[in-house]
Amino acid sequence: MSNSTSTVFFAAVPAAVVGAASFGLASAIQQQATWQVPTTGTLNPRLLLELVRRPIWVLGVVTVLVGLTLQLVALAFGPLVLVQPLLVTGVLFGAVFSALLTHRRVDRLVVLGSLGCVAGLAALLALAQPRGDSTQLVDQGWGLLPLAIVLGLIVVGCLGIATLFSGAVHVAALAAATGVLYGLTAGLMKVVTDQVRSGGPVEPFHHPVLYVVCVVGPMGFLLSQNTFQQGTLIAPALAIITIVDPLVGIAIGVSWLDERVITTPAVLAGQVISAIVLISSVVLLTQRSTQLRGQREERAQHRAGTPHRAVRR
Repeated sequence: MSNSTSTVFFAAVPAAVVGAASFGLASAIQQQATWQVPTTGTLNPRLLLELVRRPIWVLGVVTVLVGLTLQLVALAFGPLVLVQPLLVTGVLFGAVFSALLTHRRVDRLVVLGSLGCVAGLAALLALAQPRGDSTQLVDQGWGLLPLAIVLGLIVVGCLGIATLFSGAVHVAALAAATGVLYGLTAGLMKVVTDQVRSGGPVEPFHHPVLYVVCVVGPMGFLLSQNTFQQGTLIAPALAIITIVDPLVGIAIGVSWLDERVITTPAVLAGQVISAIVLISSVVLLTQRSTQLRGQREERAQHRAGTPHRAVRR
């Protein structure tokens, strides 16, 4: 095993997996906290003002910082197209932690859907065999625009859909937008870490990337709180976030950092199958979330002695 391969195996991979567990725990904690405060509009900073008064939410933020630190370690020693997909295991950790925090059994279908998400994206990673360790933008100018415009349109489109629809579609749209912002933040953070390693802690302040991160990162975090507040179970929303996040990371790694993946016809066919597994798993999680919500509302109405009404889908 070469030194570079050994470093990736013993440093980047464990850091990414433990970081994913930290993010999963943080998401479960944050969802519990967001249910305890009044609902606000999308990207309304008042939500954070309400949440900061909750000690459990502050604990969730600390857990996020732990996960973020581990993600930075992983990004420092491994390629973006490897580290980001490993973070999808956070959906499994999040589903388990959410069940434990709410004192309910871990639902088998939720675990099955979470495992499907992990397996699908792991297959994408194994087939693509990502490689490359670039940490500098290949083009500082117009070459960055095509992907930047696509990502911007996706975020705006998702926010528009969230405005027009309610229920599962609303949550899914918010989660997708959050995933894009998280993936963009991760990709740019890899550039910032290289600037720190090469020029010291002051070096990033001489480049625009850091300032973009300071805008996009908080937007993604605030949007994630909106997503968790609107969702019934953590798993569906977290699944979408943790899938979109690494896919955006891969796109940034390939387009902006000159990282490479295998794109032969056989590999692409396998990736299509993996994508089907991913999508099917998210659908399973979403449907199970709706079913469990209906069951809880029916039991609550039964205990209150009120007639059961149809659950809004």
